[in-house]
Amino acid sequence: MISVQDVSKSFTLHTQGAAVISVLEGASFDVAPGCCVGLIGASGAGKSTLMRMLYGNYLTASGRIVIGDIDVAQAAPREIMALRRDTLGYVSQFLRVVPRVPTVDVVAEPLLRRGASEAEARERACALLARLNIPEALWALSPTTFSGGEQQRVNIARGFAAPYPALLLDEPTASLDPTNRNTVLAMIEEAKAEGAAIVGIFHDVAARDRVCDGVIDVTDFTPGGVQ
Repeated sequence: MISVQDVSKSFTLHTQGAAVISVLEGASFDVAPGCCVGLIGASGAGKSTLMRMLYGNYLTASGRIVIGDIDVAQAAPREIMALRRDTLGYVSQFLRVVPRVPTVDVVAEPLLRRGASEAEARERACALLARLNIPEALWALSPTTFSGGEQQRVNIARGFAAPYPALLLDEPTASLDPTNRNTVLAMIEEAKAEGAAIVGIFHDVAARDRVCDGVIDVTDFTPGGVQ
């Protein structure tokens, strides 16, 4: 479902004499349906960079990233948007939403984009918000005013709203109390049982051990250095 083949990435520092930093070289791995792979490695090793390439935010310097039947490294913008609508979900560390949009609508929006009715989308959104212990009194408010932990749970609800065949999870249990952490891990296990292929960054070792079927050490693909 997710295939990374000989992917490389570098950045050019135009404000520092056009120095080129090689971040990743030769990254290759596969994630089958129903499996979760954790990305590990020291801070700065390239975990977040790799996640952004998987999601299509960063272009690769070389190689292929195939999700479903789309090569993200070569796809046109409209293909990336369709992939995110139908196939690839993403739970980021930080909530980025349009201000003043009610929380229930933030969570329902991915389902509406896939053609669900408003009633169906809102019902699913409400169920997820309740499961993640977001007080019902907050559902009609914008999540931009919420605490960090509440915003993270809204992100998780939004990311799990639709039955995506592939999921990217960036520190999904960070800042969560034990009860909500356990809920999120159970949701990941349920997504795996439904056949989702998952790539995640988990600094929470116990969480990683519980839900991941294997790990990829990104430092294996990190040449470092400035050319």
